[in-house]
Amino acid sequence: MPNGAPNWGCSTRAPRARPRAPRRLRGWASRSRRVSEPPRDFHEAQGSSGKATGSPEDDDRKVRRREKNRVAAQRSRKKQTQKADKLHEEYECLEQENALLRREIAKLNEELQQLSLALKEHEKMCPLLLCPMNFVPGLRPDPVASCLPR
Repeated sequence: MPNGAPNWGCSTRAPRARPRAPRRLRGWASRSRRVSEPPRDFHEAQGSSGKATGSPEDDDRKVRRREKNRVAAQRSRKKQTQKADKLHEEYECLEQENALLRREIAKLNEELQQLSLALKEHEKMCPLLLCPMNFVPGLRPDPVASCLPR
């Protein structure tokens, strides 16, 4: 945090429950293939009898590739979830800061009204504003002293 910057208390808050996914990410599972569906290349590798026609090395390669892909997909989903969590935390922090600033604005507006009212009341009886010497053009030795009550 830069010096002089206010601490809104955002960094000390405990993380909330997992936030809802952003609208563009919702339903991603329904658009992808179902888990019960076998991969497409699995069907292509099978003959009419349903048995694999590839060599054992090809099968091992496919298994390794699927495992690597599964791990990469898990990593990607975890990263996506962490990003959504971070965005949600930042959102909460900004909401908190916004509420604090709105309260400060309301307080300052109230103070402005009070000071404006006090100024109006003062103007009604201010000897400097009511003094006829203020309306005469020319040099005066001390305009304040000449209008103040003695």
